Amino acid sequence: MSYTWAMTTYSAVVTTGIYCRPGCGARPKASNTRTFELAAAAEAAGFRACLRCRPYRVAGPVPLGAPELVCQAVQMIIYGALDDGGTEAGLAERAGVSARHLRRLFLQHLGATPDQLARSRRAHFARRLLDDTDLTAADIAFASGFGSLRQFNRAMQEVFRSSPTDLRRRRHRADRLIADGGLALRLPVLPGYDWAEVRSALAARAVPGVAVVDGDTYRRTITVGGEAGLLEVAPGEPGNLVLRLHLPYWEGLIHLVGRIAGLLGADADQRPGLAGPGAWTEFEAEVGAIARHGRDAVAAARWLGSFAATLGPPVPGLPGGLTHAFPAADAVTPERLARAGVGGPETAAITALAAANLAASA
Repeated sequence: MSYTWAMTTYSAVVTTGIYCRPGCGARPKASNTRTFELAAAAEAAGFRACLRCRPYRVAGPVPLGAPELVCQAVQMIIYGALDDGGTEAGLAERAGVSARHLRRLFLQHLGATPDQLARSRRAHFARRLLDDTDLTAADIAFASGFGSLRQFNRAMQEVFRSSPTDLRRRRHRADRLIADGGLALRLPVLPGYDWAEVRSALAARAVPGVAVVDGDTYRRTITVGGEAGLLEVAPGEPGNLVLRLHLPYWEGLIHLVGRIAGLLGADADQRPGLAGPGAWTEFEAEVGAIARHGRDAVAAARWLGSFAATLGPPVPGLPGGLTHAFPAADAVTPERLARAGVGGPETAAITALAAANLAASA
């Protein structure tokens, strides 16, 4: 699969203090505008998001030419390195540089510090939840990665110049998704994204009992903190998919939605080391590769279905023949693999993979 990258350039108007995304109906004088490649950079410079074009819905990619170290640090921020008490010093230590040097690189290439980028990302996700759902402010705060309701209120005031209550009051009720029967969200996709092509790839790699494509909708079970959940994806309005989540709790939802975007290729990030389309974890992708080696698609699906049904946690009461979540690495033992009909060489390979995954997450 291939995706078309489109660099987002935000236009900020000096006279109004507002920044917009491309395509907004506002037409300011060129002499009154500044451009930024990241929304966080516009916010760090003192601008707030336009209420008409809602730029908080679109997360632009890291600017071309940014050093690999900056790209890696941004990825760590996306995975939550600065949430739940994480600090710039801790992030810099993981990146192998000083905190001062990391801040200098971020300001030079992104126009915002690591903390400003993380705050912007949390605030933008929270704004989407305020628009699209009826979750309480407290639920939204923790779902978006904030450590407290006070921190959430302060960040929303700083980024949007409005309180969460005011922002929710402004939302257009005709533009909302109904949030019963799960939590529904718009999942923005980049220009050139082909849902039909992605859906076909997902169907080809669907593990029986774990994932299914039903018409235009993709469903699969997931695990969140050891508890089962269900995600459903269908096409939405232009530039968006509709994601519906059924989860045991909402904490950390910001990271979950980011993982789903990666699973679907919605963020066009197809770098090595990430789980490919249809795989929820790297372990699942690796086991899938073993299953498909030397087998046709039907035989591989049968093998994976037996593997999931034998080692995976059951998830009763779901539609479309979904019965289990894909096994985690800690569920793997030689005895269970034997019950699933896994042969000797594959048993050794999967046992080694499970051990490596457990060691990496320790």
